Amino acid sequence: MEGSKTMVMLGRMHGDRWSSFGSHAGIESISSLLSPDQLREHWVFEEFSDRFLREIGPDVSLAKWNADAVVFEEGTYLDLAFLVVDGEVEVFQAKTDPAHQPIFTSKLATTAIQPQAGGESQSSASPTRPRTPEGQPITFLASLDFDLAHGERMRLGPEEIFGEIGALNGWPQSATARTTRPTTLLQIRLPALRKLRRKSKRLKQRLDEVYRSRMLRQHLAVTPLLHDCPPEVIDEFVQRVELISARTGEVLVREGEPAEHLILVRSGFLKLSQMLEAGEVVVSYVGKGGTLGEGELLLDDMDRWQATATSVGESELVRLPKADFFEIVESVPHLKERLWKGAVDRIKEMGFTRSNLERSDLISFGLEKGMVQANSLLVIDLETCTRCDDCVRACGHTHGGIPRFVREGEVYDGFLIPRSCYHCEDPICLVGCPTGAIRRANVGSVVEIDPDLCIGCSACQQNCPYDAIVMHDLNTTWGEDAVPEYLRGEPRQMASKCDLCYTSKQGPACVSSCPHGSSARVSSLEEFDLLRQAKRQGGGGA
Repeated sequence: MEGSKTMVMLGRMHGDRWSSFGSHAGIESISSLLSPDQLREHWVFEEFSDRFLREIGPDVSLAKWNADAVVFEEGTYLDLAFLVVDGEVEVFQAKTDPAHQPIFTSKLATTAIQPQAGGESQSSASPTRPRTPEGQPITFLASLDFDLAHGERMRLGPEEIFGEIGALNGWPQSATARTTRPTTLLQIRLPALRKLRRKSKRLKQRLDEVYRSRMLRQHLAVTPLLHDCPPEVIDEFVQRVELISARTGEVLVREGEPAEHLILVRSGFLKLSQMLEAGEVVVSYVGKGGTLGEGELLLDDMDRWQATATSVGESELVRLPKADFFEIVESVPHLKERLWKGAVDRIKEMGFTRSNLERSDLISFGLEKGMVQANSLLVIDLETCTRCDDCVRACGHTHGGIPRFVREGEVYDGFLIPRSCYHCEDPICLVGCPTGAIRRANVGSVVEIDPDLCIGCSACQQNCPYDAIVMHDLNTTWGEDAVPEYLRGEPRQMASKCDLCYTSKQGPACVSSCPHGSSARVSSLEEFDLLRQAKRQGGGGA
């Protein structure tokens, strides 16, 4: 519980963000806004101008922690990185129970809707469970800051940085961090961390070295491409790959240019587009765990990029040079076979999309609206929906009178996609929750909010890009014994969101209560496409 209290403190900044529990939080003091000269006392900021340091200053603080204070617990999501200024931090895994640990899965890149005999369409990959090319299910374990066995401990001293892998990728912290003595930590929030890494080759190199030494091997070992490769093959990848960070809208490769490397996506999405007579058309996308370039490297007449790849949001990638690619692949026959299959599937998918431009519109829409992140989409067929609102009332009845979604949102091809939680693969709503109230339920991909822990700070609502979290006024105020103290006497609010009614045998009430069968839950963009096509072929609505 002490760690949870600390997290409330970590959710606040400079007298507001950082003050909550006083001595109980483990922090003795927290700095006010640091001047450029004060920031430059630390190696991370040495090379920057006053103007830049003033820009990022609100997202940086210096905190003095007491001995034996929990900085964070494993499984928590933070938008912070920490640099040890003086003292020592001990990092260890304290839990064996995986409850509330997040689940990371990746839909494989090659999930084309392929035309089948009789004009029907079929997804080439399961929309509900990602699988390897051999048909084996893939589960992505959290890519961690530390690869520690249970009971193993690591001690970090001055100049060492930690927490940055989880912060940059939206992943949970893999270990508990605790001070062993009075310790001063420089605490850098995500917006400043990203700007620093873009501007500083030194910092990027340092962060890459930390990632390469602590976690890259484990991350590569669970990707669909390398999941069953011998350790020596993965070690070769670790030594030879280049780590790449891409910002929103950044072009990674351009159609027609020579293909000189294989790209593996470790977080984010890449949009693939081609030039046709009508202009540039989106033909596919690659998500976490997917690869790009296998066809261009393996096929003699495809030695140039067949599509332009653009980062959708912030993406983290690894890049393997062409010469290293061939040396490694030739030594592992089943790896080469797997890459061949991926290449063929992508060629088929892009060809199908070029001849069915409506598919391109759907991919573009799904990328723009975040549907490619979704593990569960609520969709409503507007042709059969009578707007009776039974779905909303059933949701409210199931959840103590508080509906968990709003029956309005985006419309695509006669289907409404209401503002209901997507249960994203990488849920950024979990980042920065001060109490850990919003978390993985450890049941499939369900993300839930614990009302007993929610303090109504609205951090999750503000983080959610899809307006799927609703704040409710509870018509009461916080008592005089409320913790953190700044809540006392303030109006009490609570955040709520869809939890897929995972504790109910009937499943999501929004679906089971619809008298017309208009609503449905789909687990991917591909499954949504199948639903649309079934409706067009006379198979009924949702």
